[in-house]
Amino acid sequence: MKDADAVGTAGSAECGDYMHVYIKVKKESGQEIIDDISFETFGCAAAIASSSIATEMAKGKTLEDAEKITKLEIVEALGGLPEPKIHCSVMVADGLKEAIKVYREKKK
Repeated sequence: MKDADAVGTAGSAECGDYMHVYIKVKKESGQEIIDDISFETFGCAAAIASSSIATEMAKGKTLEDAEKITKLEIVEALGGLPEPKIHCSVMVADGLKEAIKVYREKKK
């Protein structure tokens, strides 16, 4: 994403799953809303699917609501994941939270 307001990273290149979450934030009715969100994932199909659904879940939400998206909600939105792939949903939830944290730190 060009001109992202913040980028969050999660995962580990050493283990093979690594991602970036890009967010653009707008103010609407006094609240900060995720206006646009995208991802770049280096990993398996479960990591890509988890990233995709998480961005759909977060777009249009306030930062506070987006921060509350959990790995379980991501897995449920996907209709489930095999147990060995649950870490993919953790990775994207962490990446989203990191992007929000970076955004807030930039505003200080």
